[in-house]
Amino acid sequence: MMMLMMLVFMIPLCFMNKFWLIKNYLILMSIWFFSKISFLFFSSLNFFMGMDFLSYFLLLLSFWISFLMFMASEKLFNLKDFSELFSILLLLLLLFLLLTFSSMNMFLFYMFFEASLIPILILILGWGYQPERIQAGMYMFFYTIMASLPMMLFIFIYYSKFKTLDLTYINVNLFSFILYFMMMMVFLVKMPMFLFHLWLPKAHVEASVAGSMMLAGVMLKLGSYGLIRFLTMFLYLGVKVNFFLINLSLMGGILVSLSCLRQSDMKSLIAYSSVVHMGLLLSGLLTFNSWGITGSLMMMLAHGCCSSGLFVLVNMNYERIVSRSIFINKGLINIVPFLSLWWFLLVISNMAAPPSLNLLSEILLINSLINYSHICMFMLMIMTFLSASYSLYLYSFSQHGKFYSSLYFFELISYRELILLLMHWVPLNLILLKSDLFFFY
Repeated sequence: MMMLMMLVFMIPLCFMNKFWLIKNYLILMSIWFFSKISFLFFSSLNFFMGMDFLSYFLLLLSFWISFLMFMASEKLFNLKDFSELFSILLLLLLLFLLLTFSSMNMFLFYMFFEASLIPILILILGWGYQPERIQAGMYMFFYTIMASLPMMLFIFIYYSKFKTLDLTYINVNLFSFILYFMMMMVFLVKMPMFLFHLWLPKAHVEASVAGSMMLAGVMLKLGSYGLIRFLTMFLYLGVKVNFFLINLSLMGGILVSLSCLRQSDMKSLIAYSSVVHMGLLLSGLLTFNSWGITGSLMMMLAHGCCSSGLFVLVNMNYERIVSRSIFINKGLINIVPFLSLWWFLLVISNMAAPPSLNLLSEILLINSLINYSHICMFMLMIMTFLSASYSLYLYSFSQHGKFYSSLYFFELISYRELILLLMHWVPLNLILLKSDLFFFY
């Protein structure tokens, strides 16, 4: 509740165009929230709200990515491109995410889950790059809204049957296949699972850097968070049904990895790689294994920092070269070798190299899947090989070769951009040193 009030009272600052002040407040909030770490049980309980270990880390990720979004969007504030409205939307989005992750009532969770869609839609429609942003926004809106209506019906049916909507005491076992898919659909679209993923690359490519960072960093985690919360109702049914979904996710991961290898737009490639990571996360989560759950929580945090950092790098190139094409963004190691170092560090994190948290999360998820079924091993082998392939493709094409002949000048990297990349990379690799915390969950 304290964090909620702090965010609400920060909104008037937007009208004064004090974006640096909002950014500093968000850093202070992140540090203060970090000191409030809570384990195992629900804490900060008040008015249908509370945190446990899972929601604590996702809230911390939300605050962290939010202040990085303000840092990444400085050009927008300098140009005064409706910066007051932009700040209000970012704070509203953070407010809805805070309410979603800390809601202990099913209907409140659903309501704020849907409300978080509105600011991100306006961010895509208002500050996107190409005219296709309208189509991308509509894609995202209708995919999410259509899939979420069965979830609302599920909540009503659940309430009429059990006379409670409390998320903390779910100890029921439902055996209805229809109810299972009514609950699952909205989270599978939000993650997004293969076959429901078409809105994501479009939304990422058309969104501004802040929109892409929030989509990759936090919005995709809403789906996996909801699944972890709600799947406890369907443990017996899930054991029978999940095998099909796991196979579909892994096969989808292979197909989307192949699709990554033929992308010419760098932002599109990173967006498709998010679908691959989410496919692995979903399949590990559906094994109902303790390693799978822990690995999926780690993957959420690792993917949030890593993907967001890669989108920042693409935006830094876009601001200078005014193109995201992999054929024009070539040979950058000749011009800015320092930036190539950051490309290298974040790309190897994306392909799960040590010491990144991605490595540990993938080890846990792969172990969980092989323990579930040995058949998964073959798909996982192909998937990890292709992950390395498209990561190397992205790095070698953008950094090596002869640079674009029409490039007459290149603005150097500022301190702000250096700190921005550092803030993505340091948590991604330092969390590994205290990764034993995650095994409490």
